[in-house]
Amino acid sequence: MKYTVILEPDDEGKGFTVEVPALPGCITEGDNIEDALSNAKEAIELFIETLKEIGKPIPEDVPVSDIRTVEISA
Repeated sequence: MKYTVILEPDDEGKGFTVEVPALPGCITEGDNIEDALSNAKEAIELFIETLKEIGKPIPEDVPVSDIRTVEISA
């Protein structure tokens, strides 16, 4: 099973936050991309395990096709 994740540098530039769009609330972090992805895998596994335990359906992946940054004047 595969899930799309979004990696975002943290505000201090000292690591990454990872969000799983298909699993709302499944968020983790890591000091670098490798750690962040490893932590994401573990978070996804635990999230799905919890869904199974409480009898909820396992969501399919929601691919993110395009993410862009829009600049506005402050």
